[in-house]
Amino acid sequence: MAIVEITQQNFEKEVLQAQGKVLVDFWAPWCGPCRMLSPVVDQVAEGHADVKVGKVNVDEQPELAEQFQVMSIPTLIVFEGGRQSKQSVGLVPKEKVEALLS
Repeated sequence: MAIVEITQQNFEKEVLQAQGKVLVDFWAPWCGPCRMLSPVVDQVAEGHADVKVGKVNVDEQPELAEQFQVMSIPTLIVFEGGRQSKQSVGLVPKEKVEALLS
């Protein structure tokens, strides 16, 4: 499934109203660990057609980062039925990202 850029304007439609699980990657272009995690998130997105994957650039969308109390990046948050269900902070291996979705 294609990765969606999540903004304040489309967050409700793309995440809160989405059917099934949504994995949201909070990141920034200057963040080294974020750049290292990005290809892992891309691989997970390719391997899970049933999961929507979105990315939030915290520099461009500080309101969303604040709303979900994202203090460190990268932060991955899984939403199910419009509610936050799981979270991971920092650079993690693919297995940990997969575990968030199980």
